Amino acid sequence: MSAQFKTSKPIYSQIADKIVQQFVRGELIPGEKLPSVREMAIQAGVNPNTIQRTYGELERLGVVETKRGQGTFMTEEIDMKRKLRSDIQREIIALFIENMRSIGLEDREIHESVQSFLNGGESGHD
Repeated sequence: MSAQFKTSKPIYSQIADKIVQQFVRGELIPGEKLPSVREMAIQAGVNPNTIQRTYGELERLGVVETKRGQGTFMTEEIDMKRKLRSDIQREIIALFIENMRSIGLEDREIHESVQSFLNGGESGHD
């Protein structure tokens, strides 16, 4: 998992986002045991305290659960994966729309551009 981290967002949050994305994509399955704090810290190339904070944040969000003496596991809550996927989708769309509006496009133009792009055509307007 060793990766380049962005300076605009805390590292623990970036690692949490990556774990959530892996869960949503099915790379991590419900009930799967995550690496220990120490193991994950080595994989990510960060301090174990950073991973402890990551796991704590994920637990607060209900994405993982810690079982004393056993480790940290992905949630088995049935609807969590669907909820997380929907949340990520909304965030991406909101950012996309905000960026398109910031360059002066109106909603109709954004819609036409997306439709054209999805149909394999040009995505821009003059």
